[in-house]
Amino acid sequence: MQTLDWIVLISTLLLIVAYGTYQSRGSKNVQDFLKGGNTSKWWTIGLSVMATQASAITFLSTPGQAFNDGMGFVQFYFGLPIAMVVICMVFIPLYHRLKVYTAYEFLEDRFDLKTRTLTAILFLIQRGLAAGITIFAPAIILSAVLGWNLLLLNVIIGILVIIYTVSGGTKAVNVTQKHQMIVIFTGMLIAFFLIIDKLPEGITFSKALDIAGASGKMEVLDFSFNLNNRYTVWSGLIGGTFLMLSYFGTDQSQVQRYLSGKSLKEMQLGMMFNGLLKVPMQFFILLVGVMVFVFYQFNQAPVNFNPTATEIVLNSEYADEYKTIQDKQALNFNEKKRIINAFVNTDNANASKSIAELNSTSDKLRADARELIKKAGKSRKIKVESNDKDYVFIHFILTNLPRGLIGLLLAVILSAAMSSTSSELNALASTTTIDLYKRNTSEKTDAEMVTASRWFTLGWGIVAIGIACVANLAENLIQLVNIIGSIFYGNVLGIFLLAFFFKFIKANAVFTAALITQVLVIGLFLLNEYDMINLPFLWLNFVGCFIVIAIACLLQSLSSNTKYAEV
Repeated sequence: MQTLDWIVLISTLLLIVAYGTYQSRGSKNVQDFLKGGNTSKWWTIGLSVMATQASAITFLSTPGQAFNDGMGFVQFYFGLPIAMVVICMVFIPLYHRLKVYTAYEFLEDRFDLKTRTLTAILFLIQRGLAAGITIFAPAIILSAVLGWNLLLLNVIIGILVIIYTVSGGTKAVNVTQKHQMIVIFTGMLIAFFLIIDKLPEGITFSKALDIAGASGKMEVLDFSFNLNNRYTVWSGLIGGTFLMLSYFGTDQSQVQRYLSGKSLKEMQLGMMFNGLLKVPMQFFILLVGVMVFVFYQFNQAPVNFNPTATEIVLNSEYADEYKTIQDKQALNFNEKKRIINAFVNTDNANASKSIAELNSTSDKLRADARELIKKAGKSRKIKVESNDKDYVFIHFILTNLPRGLIGLLLAVILSAAMSSTSSELNALASTTTIDLYKRNTSEKTDAEMVTASRWFTLGWGIVAIGIACVANLAENLIQLVNIIGSIFYGNVLGIFLLAFFFKFIKANAVFTAALITQVLVIGLFLLNEYDMINLPFLWLNFVGCFIVIAIACLLQSLSSNTKYAEV
């Protein structure tokens, strides 16, 4: 990184923090601190909701996901528009009418305190873990690529977020997220056009799409019912709808964004704005990843994009084997480049088939390289991440973009981390304050509640930094966050659906059902992880929701029959 990149990066981040702190100063009461004084317009709500979901993981992992697996991941979001309609018709009017601060207040009115507390605790567990990952995600990758100290990065990102979130609460989050989204959109658009510009002369965007298509990267829709395929139209429409319903309808980090709306209409418009824009945004980010793939069809890519992993294996007893793989990859690249040039000029089926075969060879070589990296790390007793999906986009940025723009794209990544983390800390503090602290202590003044909220924000910030410092990478960071959510979201959504639509269900039945369901869902996830069953994580949202509703209905029925027999 050059001096100009440092100036752009540091000034962008400090301006966002300073602006958020300044604009949200003077939050003296709970209404201002936790609901932003109910002053947010629909576009602020929409951008804030998008920024909360679009963490640094989105801008690091999603292009890498597309680089490896193509555009199919967009199917994950197909249920989002459906979920937005349901939330606007059912969830938002109810929350607005009850004037709640958190989604879980409603559950005490409908059931009892223990059900409200259990649901709030489930949220705190999964969102607390996710907050740590949203800090850890950019930190681990920037640390590996730039050589920055990982623990120091975790602490810096966490402290920057804590400063303005503790100071201004919900209003600070909403104010900063608008500007963070502007930075994010600007950076990604610039990156996209620069990728197209860096393709060889004569390779237009249309021809780039042809090359991606011949390589199997443009297969957007999968209508199969094969559970071995993690992302299909059906998993997106069914599992994705249930996940999005739970995330946007019951997760306080999202609920708090639209509860700050000026009116019911502003809240609903903000969520519909998110529903209309989110899928195209994710499609575009995936397309950026596909264009990065096309770029590396004409510019040789490393066998593994994680420079730390490469350094470790090249300084181990497996160095010669790794160099052999590098040589084979170079030969494969030259042959593929020759055939792609022929394909662009002739567009014949034989060339397309050859490209697919050479891509398969490249994938095999990269898989062999990952195995050597694992062996090298194990032999040297070093924890090393061999899976490099999350390093693809940052590698492209650092090696191909001009000075100044590198700083801007790094600011995009860190802004996304800050925006998502700030929402999470704000929601964690709100839930702790309203659902646990206020509900289980004596009457508190507004000033005492605001002070408590600030301390809880600080506390959760420290917890998130701590989780980030001990976290470890999964197969892909964006999948890790969604896996954590899927383990809890189906159960929580089922509790809310029972509250909305099953009026005969009482508190004891739903509370017991929720406990049983959470144990069962965790068990199903573990069985899938050990290949004892085949249940992709997206389906856990549907399964968890169905199980809690079924068990609650069964328990309530048994309870009613018992009472009837006693009479």
